[in-house]
Amino acid sequence: MGFGDLKSPAGLQVLNDYLADRSYIEGLPGVKKALGKYGPADVEDTTGSGAADSKDDDDIDLFGSDDEEESEEAKRLREERLAQYESKKAKKPALVAKSSILLDVKPWDDETDMGKLEECVRSIQADGLVWGSSKLVPVGYGIKKLQIQCVVEDDKVGTDLLEERITAFEDYVQSMDVAAFNKI
Repeated sequence: MGFGDLKSPAGLQVLNDYLADRSYIEGLPGVKKALGKYGPADVEDTTGSGAADSKDDDDIDLFGSDDEEESEEAKRLREERLAQYESKKAKKPALVAKSSILLDVKPWDDETDMGKLEECVRSIQADGLVWGSSKLVPVGYGIKKLQIQCVVEDDKVGTDLLEERITAFEDYVQSMDVAAFNKI
């Protein structure tokens, strides 16, 4: 009984002939028999014992085993690559958060010297503060306000500091507003 060697053309032919008039080989669920016990009774069993085939399958570990120890070479290589990554990461400069701020500086009246007002505002110096372009914008009744651009590093300069220092020029400045604030 059996199909013979299914790896040979003769064994496959026996299996095809057997399944020509059957939809399955045979057997009940949960009942396990040796491979040579299936098939027609007149064919000799050439499969050998089923244990030999399953033993060969156990030698191949497709997914890797967790119980095997990592080799010293692999461990050293992994540590070396981690150290290289850390040193490369340390050399990279940190990203500095910056903001672009548009300020409206309003004078007391139309007789305020706007050139002097701008000079006073630009005299404010701080680490992380860069003044940009400026222009005079008419407000009404002949009064103009100073619109001035600046770029600040967020960790070093804030709008509170700018407002405090600009409004300190009481002879020229009535008030100051932040017209636009954009992250760069």
